[in-house]
Amino acid sequence: MSPAEENPALRTVHHALRFWTQAELAERAGVQPRTVRRWVAGESVPKWGVIKGIEDELARDERPRQPDFTFIDLFAGVGGLRRPFEELNGRCVFTSEWDAHAARTYTANFPDGHEIWGDITQKDPSEVPNHDLLLAGFPCQPFSLAGVSKKNSLGRAHGFLDKTQGTLFFNIVEILKAKRPKAFLLENVKNLQSHDGGRTFTVIMGALSELGYRVEPKVISAASWVPQRRERVFLVGFRRSMKVHFDFDSIKVPKKKPKLGDILHSADEEPEAPFTKVVRGRTVVHERYTLSDHLWQYLQAYAAKHRDKGNGFGCSVFGPEDVARTLSARYHKDGSEILIGQQGKNPRRLTPRECARLMGFETREGSRMKIPVSDTQAYRQLGNSVAVPVVRAIAKELVPRLLRPELFPLKQQEMELAAG
Repeated sequence: MSPAEENPALRTVHHALRFWTQAELAERAGVQPRTVRRWVAGESVPKWGVIKGIEDELARDERPRQPDFTFIDLFAGVGGLRRPFEELNGRCVFTSEWDAHAARTYTANFPDGHEIWGDITQKDPSEVPNHDLLLAGFPCQPFSLAGVSKKNSLGRAHGFLDKTQGTLFFNIVEILKAKRPKAFLLENVKNLQSHDGGRTFTVIMGALSELGYRVEPKVISAASWVPQRRERVFLVGFRRSMKVHFDFDSIKVPKKKPKLGDILHSADEEPEAPFTKVVRGRTVVHERYTLSDHLWQYLQAYAAKHRDKGNGFGCSVFGPEDVARTLSARYHKDGSEILIGQQGKNPRRLTPRECARLMGFETREGSRMKIPVSDTQAYRQLGNSVAVPVVRAIAKELVPRLLRPELFPLKQQEMELAAG
């Protein structure tokens, strides 16, 4: 991908040119053909309103598109795993997400018409459409440190002993068994590898191996792609019969490290209620995101109390040059893990729009993620999501191997291990 295509707005332009000529794109976008030529050359970037119009035209275009591959999106959340694979000309043929609020956001951003299935445990695996690739960010809570601590305190089982969520991994197994896709990408919290003394991860890897897949796991920090310290474990698997080599070392990591200033609202950006408004000709964040005196004093006192006890809790105030802590699903409660300093004011929470940028769903210059839900729901959904640019980097290495496995043969050592 060229540097020009790395810009989200220009990615939309290049995506549209898969289906339209430059003249057709100019007509649909309401611009001169020379303007489109400048976009293609990376000499200028379309405004957000123009990109939104192009995206709407693409959504309405009835021209049949032949995908290079098909995939399913399980435990889909708001679609963080899906987007990069669609950018590489994949077609999603089945989606499962049990949370109605997340499904609403998903549908707003992927209005392709196929039904979103709710409870995957109620779906017969044989009825899932055939597909080349399975994507799943299976539920974090049974394996996360916070989730394990909470369940221990309640005297409840956790991991695979948790009857409500812990066995959902095995629904993935049942679909893999029934449909035999060529490959899969699974995502979970870093703690998955150490949960229950490592036994949980051993069971997962063993189950996938028994199904005939060669699996590569890797813990990846999102901090190279987004200004957030967010570590997640990714598992990429290919059917052994494909004899394809995949390792995470081939993934391209950006040289330039992002910082929070890249995702914060700027004074010259277009205002967007309810997140921002115009004051004296400048776009500013709405005061509803500034902490009250009472909450700010409470958080400081609470943090001091835990520091005295040697505990890890603390409220963290960041500036434009910093990299944030992990955005979590509890961010809606008080925002304490990522607060933004303000001159002459109490610190503030990130807005949902900034959280969407922090997770890589958008940039200030690119097309906007649609957020049709309340702030509380948006914080929960984005805190539970995956850093999209990390998935994009994985997808760029995974998809070529899915389509042309013969170009990526197993290395000699891998062949010897397979034979042994």
